[in-house]
Amino acid sequence: MTDKSPNIDQRVHGASLIEDTSSRILRIVGWIIYAVVIVALLFAPNYLGSYGLYLLSFWAVTTIAVQGLNLTMGYAGKVSLAQASFMGIGAYTSTLLVQKAGISFWIGLAIAALVCTAIGALIGFPALRVKGHYLAFVTLGFNELVILVLRNEDQWTNGPLGILGITRPSIFGFSLFEADRFYYFCMIMLSLVSLAMWYMIRSPWGRAFKALRDNPNRAESLGLSTTTYTLIAFAIGSGLAGIAGVIHAPMVEFIDPQSFGLHRSLIFLLMLMSGGRGTLAGPFIGSFFVILLPEWLRFTEDYYLIIFSIFVMVLIIFFPQGVAGIGPYLQKRFSNASKKGKE
Repeated sequence: MTDKSPNIDQRVHGASLIEDTSSRILRIVGWIIYAVVIVALLFAPNYLGSYGLYLLSFWAVTTIAVQGLNLTMGYAGKVSLAQASFMGIGAYTSTLLVQKAGISFWIGLAIAALVCTAIGALIGFPALRVKGHYLAFVTLGFNELVILVLRNEDQWTNGPLGILGITRPSIFGFSLFEADRFYYFCMIMLSLVSLAMWYMIRSPWGRAFKALRDNPNRAESLGLSTTTYTLIAFAIGSGLAGIAGVIHAPMVEFIDPQSFGLHRSLIFLLMLMSGGRGTLAGPFIGSFFVILLPEWLRFTEDYYLIIFSIFVMVLIIFFPQGVAGIGPYLQKRFSNASKKGKE
């Protein structure tokens, strides 16, 4: 016994040392990638034209909406197929307030975010009684209801024709009409939302969301109110989608009901699943692949969508945790292989 115990201790210590080293390497690589991406985004207007900046602005706005879905589904574990409808509510609310009521864009943004947050909390109530695909059907029905209202209330929304001539805002008299200026505005809004998400996930709220996702019964037995945190997850996730919709409207200068249909909610879900749900980097990566990768594949002409679809299917089959989960997956495999090699 005395001869074997030191060997066991050495193997355990060696395995933990390997895990710590691999974790440290992954963190360093991650920070290097973050730094490179930030620098590239800062200097992007110097090298890209209007269309390139539009794509990156669209990526930033979409990432904000997917971050809201990530909070609701990735961290709180509640399925939602209504994210695009909240984006539409935010876009139409702010646009109507600016065009018909004459208020400023910024007040319209705040009101639209509050409206989406309140409606999201109401939609969260069915999540207290139904789960899984039943909840998905409830949110799907709400998405279709919003589209029907936007199509039929044409005295406000102009029906299926949508609203044209949405102007871009100004900040202290500084117009955001130019593509590079609006691009930086989108990046600033994305940064603010991302910092808020980062702080929230590391706060007691974030730990409560994870506990609600992993084991609701255990979370409630520990004193967490599943009702409260479910409603908070839906409310904040919907509010972020509303903010994305407010920014989306002046970016494209046109909104119509079809732009916020079920197909967009499904695209948001695809972005989250391919990027990595329940991770901070997942929405960024998923939006990047779904929005920008097809553009890079256009040199294949008629085959670019087929190649993109095959790529996404292979990714989800072999890495169900998404791109953001590849690093931890490889770390785990390397650690297990090292342990076996030492036994």
